[in-house]
Amino acid sequence: MNITSRPSMPRPSLSALPGEAGQLAVYDWAMPASQPLGTVLLVHGLGEHAGRYGEVAAHLHQWGFTVRAYDQQGHGQSEGLRGDMLRPGSLQADLCRVIDDTRQRPVLGDTPLILLGHSMGGLVVARTLAEALRTVDAAVLSSPALGAFPTFFQKILMASLPRVLPHLRVDNGLKTEFVSRDPDVVKAYKADALVHRRISAGLAGWILANGEKTLLDAAKWEVPTLLLYAGRDKLVNAQATADFANAAPQAVVQSQCFEGMYHEIFNDLYRAQVFAALKRWLLARFSAQIAA
Repeated sequence: MNITSRPSMPRPSLSALPGEAGQLAVYDWAMPASQPLGTVLLVHGLGEHAGRYGEVAAHLHQWGFTVRAYDQQGHGQSEGLRGDMLRPGSLQADLCRVIDDTRQRPVLGDTPLILLGHSMGGLVVARTLAEALRTVDAAVLSSPALGAFPTFFQKILMASLPRVLPHLRVDNGLKTEFVSRDPDVVKAYKADALVHRRISAGLAGWILANGEKTLLDAAKWEVPTLLLYAGRDKLVNAQATADFANAAPQAVVQSQCFEGMYHEIFNDLYRAQVFAALKRWLLARFSAQIAA
């Protein structure tokens, strides 16, 4: 089985920043021993939290990058109603707050800044960049939520509920067996007390509308971006990601589809392939010497 070796990594230190809906839990992993090649800021997906990204952080650290992350509002150890957003634009505003704080930190502020967003986090990253809310050096989008699988009935509901009852929360309908092909990952996901299944009408409407906006923005994309996505994704629409890649300037956006994988490509049985692709792309841009 092609499982990558897992580098050891200490637990991150936790701090807090004021966010749109209350305090944001911020995670900082130990700095590399030498001058960092850059700082990678992780943005997690719907219903989960940044604490699930320890293995991703460990690899990035091993390659010479400083790693930060935060729990989005209504998720993990951050404040806010579970699965809700305070207002349209508040998810991007929270990301901007963490970016600003990162820029002000000793050492971190002097290194290139790379955003790595997964699923809904990938959409938050994409909208922040498309709207030019902040300038960063590069971005990585992992199975971004650029397209969903809403039923006809859900489309009708989303046309009205976000305006009338934006904070009404329901089960997100996520089928956990399609999170990953690794049964241990699925088991841990189900047992994780910080994982929840809530989504508000406002947040669902925002995801649907802004995925479409991002596709329309693809042709004028300017930020160097690596797009990694699962070919058998049943939680977000992989075709929307492929459409974005086809429409974006090829000199700016590099994409790779992992045909057999489910949604969480960094947690797949064959995630060594994903980490290898990420390592190649990062080191080609931020290291004078590409590691073997």
